Amino acid sequence: MRTIDYTAGLHQIADGAWAWLQPDGGWGLSNAGLLDGGGQSLLVDTQFDLAHTRRMLAAMAPVTAGSPIRHAVNTHGNGDHCYGNELLDPAVRIWAAPEASTHLQAESPQLLATLMSADLGPRLSGYLRQAFGAFDFTGIRSRLPDADITTDTELSVGSRTVRLLRLGPAHTHGDVAVFDPATGVVFAGDLLFIGGTPIMWAGPASSWIAALRRLLDLDADTYVPGHGPVTDAAGVREVIEYLAHVEAGAADLHARGRTVAQAAAELDLGRFAAWGNPERLVINIDSCYRHLDPRHPAPDVVSLFAQMACWPG
Repeated sequence: MRTIDYTAGLHQIADGAWAWLQPDGGWGLSNAGLLDGGGQSLLVDTQFDLAHTRRMLAAMAPVTAGSPIRHAVNTHGNGDHCYGNELLDPAVRIWAAPEASTHLQAESPQLLATLMSADLGPRLSGYLRQAFGAFDFTGIRSRLPDADITTDTELSVGSRTVRLLRLGPAHTHGDVAVFDPATGVVFAGDLLFIGGTPIMWAGPASSWIAALRRLLDLDADTYVPGHGPVTDAAGVREVIEYLAHVEAGAADLHARGRTVAQAAAELDLGRFAAWGNPERLVINIDSCYRHLDPRHPAPDVVSLFAQMACWPG
């Protein structure tokens, strides 16, 4: 793997392949990608708001002036990977798993704008401002994907043939990765968080681990995560180890009758405690509990954020 500095901006990671990186990779600071097929390009993900998406597209302009974006992929439906879709040319065909469209409609920019302006108490509102205060969700019009990825799909982008890999449910119900066999580059979306704590909105952990093992089977040289620095296979294995650790710990604490909040306070993260946003453990345990017990309530995003704001770590 070519050494890639983890600095903000556009980085060439292989011949005709670029990664847009946003340190420190915390809430909303997502990566994206660009593949130049000669005469046309594929964009992997937009950004959390219009200002961040404009900045990214401007940085890509020296490439896309000669190879305009003709296809885009939303790796999943979280807003930090698709709220900027409206800035793409209407002729651009946006690909995603069908669940991504459902997710985008359920968690609209307007919902986040409302949450950010609401008085939810000093602790929760303070946490939300700290997490999302750098973004402006007002005035965003959700543009849904045009083409469904229901199974692994090959896509021609000029002279380049890329593979769109249907890998959910894992991080969400509709995760997709983009693999360029010519360069050995994988754009993994939020199947990979490197140096930051993964978020398991969907799960189960076993399904996410299986998806990551599929990425390892590609024998790729370079993996661009949804958040964090560019990595190799060792970074993929680290995420597998985190998920296995949380899954085992959650099963033990669930069997001992602990609530989600109690389990999140008691589970020893070991070396993973040094990763960014360790409080996301609350979401991950809640997801594990839902898969252990069908009677466990569906996730309440506001409640989970309130628990993270109060996480004792």
